[in-house]
Amino acid sequence: MSKEIPLKLIVSTVSHEKGVAEEVIIKAIEAALVSATKKKVGAEIEVRVDIDRKTGSYETFRLWTTVPDPTETEPLEFPDTQMPLREAKTHRTDVKVGDVIEIPMESVEFGRIGAQTAKQVILKKVREAEHENVAEEFRKKIGNLVIGVVKKSSREAVILDLNGTAEAVLRKEDILPRENIRPGDRLRCYLQDVIIEARGPQLILSRTCNEMLIELFKLEVPEVGEGIIEIKSAARDPGVRAKIAVKTNDGRIDPVGACVGMRGARVQAVSNELCGERVDIILWDDNPAQFVMNAMAPAEIVSIVVDEDALSMDVAVSEEHLSQAIGRNGQNVRLASQLTGWELNVITDSEAKEKTEQEQVRLIREFTESLHIEEDVAGVLVEEGFTTLEEVAYVPIQELLEIEGFDEEIVNELRTRAKNVLLTQALVSEEKLGEKAPAEDLLQVEGMNKQLAFVLANRGIITRDDLAELAVDDLTDVPELTESKAAELIMAARAHWFV
Repeated sequence: MSKEIPLKLIVSTVSHEKGVAEEVIIKAIEAALVSATKKKVGAEIEVRVDIDRKTGSYETFRLWTTVPDPTETEPLEFPDTQMPLREAKTHRTDVKVGDVIEIPMESVEFGRIGAQTAKQVILKKVREAEHENVAEEFRKKIGNLVIGVVKKSSREAVILDLNGTAEAVLRKEDILPRENIRPGDRLRCYLQDVIIEARGPQLILSRTCNEMLIELFKLEVPEVGEGIIEIKSAARDPGVRAKIAVKTNDGRIDPVGACVGMRGARVQAVSNELCGERVDIILWDDNPAQFVMNAMAPAEIVSIVVDEDALSMDVAVSEEHLSQAIGRNGQNVRLASQLTGWELNVITDSEAKEKTEQEQVRLIREFTESLHIEEDVAGVLVEEGFTTLEEVAYVPIQELLEIEGFDEEIVNELRTRAKNVLLTQALVSEEKLGEKAPAEDLLQVEGMNKQLAFVLANRGIITRDDLAELAVDDLTDVPELTESKAAELIMAARAHWFV
């Protein structure tokens, strides 16, 4: 056919010029032929065009959806695309309702179809393919540094040309403060994401993210790029100051010295790329407290109190070093907190001492009330580092026996009382929700505590009178109560009878 050669020639030429696969061009031409066929018929029909990939010839098929035979009350809803089952069986005997059948129809000539329509469809498909090629190329580069030339700079964003293959966007919030960018400048940026939009792929760049700093060190420090030195974390106040934590995987190499370089050349190169951003290189440590001390440099730390549950630390410094530890506008402590992943509370050593004393008073009161011991004994436990009832109940007996003045009898009694209190608290946590609560007068009985009151209430002992009417034997199965303690509580509950 005379039309086969031009068609194949068009496919080959467009594919070569646009750098798009021939299959994409063929599908675009098929779509153009479908559009031209619909326009020629002038009805809302469904069409499929099949181009032979070897010869360039093509066939056109009209598509029909098989539906139940119409009735007077229920005619065909879409007569241009629906075919009754009875008629469909004349074309294909095994057809069922819902099947799509294809019936050959006259093909429009490619050379005589609506030129403008064909051109628009083909260009649209080619443009989409070009966009996808660009997006696929740069998706592989996400997480890496790219270099571009500034094409346009405005208040909202900077547009960069990446080697003539794509345009990228550097938004206002991703530009370093006080960075003066002009058209024609070459910028190194971190490729964060590739977003597909109607106008084409949008390449999102950044110069303020932590990853930008890490990638620059990989570029300037060969040991980092090769994995000999590992950057564990980074924190930035973009354009002003940054901290990175480094660790060596080769004991012969000093990670801090390698990143600083001879006379500071390596870190200075990174700083120059980031408009003079000052970079502190911190030695990473497995011990969180030591890591925080390294991260707070150059401030000297007097003491650190760690709260592992809250992931926070109280960092004590001397009065004269307080401002240095905090930094201008809190910058030093904020970056150290981001770097280490711990919430850091910087206080003076005098405040730390006062806070420690208050904590010791609280612990002594808690041990005294919970274990029913003298304040002196509770004070000894606190001085020896005990902070919870769990520690008293379950640390090895030998640790308690090593405390001066503690013999085996005292240790066993302390452990028994601590375990009983913990058991009572566990019962409260299980029984308290959705169950009965103690009356106010029961809570006010001398010697009563809240945990025990809830346990009693969930056993039906809700008021003071309920307790007063009991005998000691009725309370022997309550874990926290000894016989003497049970007798004391019952007598205390009866006290108002004699007033």
